[in-house]
Amino acid sequence: MLFVRSLIFNILFMASTVLFSTLVIVTRIFGFHASWFWARTWSGLTFVMLRLICGIRLEVEGREHFPDEACVLMAKHQSAAETIAMPILVPPYVWILKRELFYIPFFGWALAVMGTIAIRRGNPREAVKQVIQQGSKFLKDKRWVVIFPEGTRSAPGTTGNYQPGGIVLATKAGTGILPMAHNAGVCWPKRGFIKKPGTIRVRFLPYIPAAEVAAARRSDLLERLKTDIESATATLGG
Repeated sequence: MLFVRSLIFNILFMASTVLFSTLVIVTRIFGFHASWFWARTWSGLTFVMLRLICGIRLEVEGREHFPDEACVLMAKHQSAAETIAMPILVPPYVWILKRELFYIPFFGWALAVMGTIAIRRGNPREAVKQVIQQGSKFLKDKRWVVIFPEGTRSAPGTTGNYQPGGIVLATKAGTGILPMAHNAGVCWPKRGFIKKPGTIRVRFLPYIPAAEVAAARRSDLLERLKTDIESATATLGG
C-alpha cells in the first residue's frame, strides 16, 4: 500500500511540477510576484497531496524569530521536501545552488527565470565572489537568500561539511542570519521513491542579528550554527 500511495503521489507531483513550472515561466513577463504566486501555489499543493495521499503532515515552529528585514537563511539539507516547502515557509527569496540544476526540464527553467545565484562548483573563489555580489544585490532588493551550508543532502542522523559561504555573504552585505532545522529526510528520504507517513517538522532557530554576525569570528560562528542546527535537527528526529 505504501508503494501504491508513493507511486500515485510521484506521478501527480511530476505532472504538477511541469504545469506550475510552465506557469512560473510564462507569467514572469508580468513581474516577479506573478511568478511567485504560482511557485507558492505549487508548494502548497504538493504538501496537500503529501498529506492526503502519503499521510505526511507539515508543522512549523519558530516563525517568531523572523526578522523584519531580508536576511540569509541557512538551512539543514536532507531531502527534496524542504526545498519544495520553502516558498510557503519564508518570504520571497533566491537560492544559492549549483548551475547544473538549470538543466532539469521545466523545474530548472523555472528556477532560472525566478532569479537564483547559480554557482559553478569547479571554481570556489569565483563562486564566493558571485555569491557576495549577487546575494548582496538581492538582499538590498528585500529578497531573502537561502543557502544549504552542507552543499548537498545528508541522510538523517548524519552531518555534512558545513561551508561558510552564507556567513561571508551576511558579513559583506551587513545582514543577519536565520538558521533552520528540520527532519524532512525521515519522511522523504534522499533519492527515495517511497514517501513514509509521519510529520515533517521545521524549526526556525533564534535570529542572529547583523551586528552579531559582523563581530563574530567566521570559524566560531560557523561552528555555532552547525552545533545549533544539528542539535535542533536531532531533537526533531532527523
